[in-house]
Amino acid sequence: MSIKLVAIDLDGTLLNDHHEINQPVVDCIKEARKQGIYVVLSTGRPLSGTKKQIETLGLNQLDDYIITYNGALVLNTNTWEIIAEHGLTRENYLEIDHLARLLNVHLHVADKEAMYTANRDISPYTILESYLVNLPLHYRTPEEIAKEVLPTKMMMIDDPELLSEAFKKIPAEFFEKYTIVRSTPFFIEVLNPNTSKGLALKELSEHLGIQQSEVMAIGDAENDLSMIEFAGTGVAMGNASETIKAAAEYTVATNLEDGVKEAFENWVL
Repeated sequence: MSIKLVAIDLDGTLLNDHHEINQPVVDCIKEARKQGIYVVLSTGRPLSGTKKQIETLGLNQLDDYIITYNGALVLNTNTWEIIAEHGLTRENYLEIDHLARLLNVHLHVADKEAMYTANRDISPYTILESYLVNLPLHYRTPEEIAKEVLPTKMMMIDDPELLSEAFKKIPAEFFEKYTIVRSTPFFIEVLNPNTSKGLALKELSEHLGIQQSEVMAIGDAENDLSMIEFAGTGVAMGNASETIKAAAEYTVATNLEDGVKEAFENWVL
């Protein structure tokens, strides 16, 4: 069956190491859109961190959509209509903030407008994330965050070695209560239990009347696993983790070698 929707991760997949999209990849995506194929960016970033890519690819027409915050928010990129939304509560924030302090790792929280941290010594990874996704960063006490912020997602952020040890110490009940994914070596993302890229892709496909077998997903990291498993055609980048390669039907070239273009040429166009 032909592919009608392609979901593409951003960092490590669509973007090269300079956070740009190689022109051959831009060209093949624009050609797919001309043929009426939905191309949906599926990212852990907030909407503000995707606007440059949306503009570059021209994915801002009436029938264009995006999956953000690792699936917590699915939007139409033209009308800003919310297709699906799965956020967190203020009580969730206080619980995860307490856990992060027990694990001795930094934490920040994001809503639709900004990022917040209660760490006086702000992690450089938080500063980097704020810059990359174009969200203002604010210091607030835990009490202020709990009172003022309705979180979309939370992120434990720290040096990879420290975060790896912390991940092993997260109690099992937290994995039952939340979706917890390791999106990069220095990020552990904490989300609503009904949130994942795979669930968001399912919700969007149903909204558009597209069958699972008509969906392709392309990714490289652990937070892409659910959408790779959901899609009728799962594609791993050459630079993907071994977990993603094992779950995918196909593996293409790396993000530096236009792997996304290879996927489009082989199974979409």
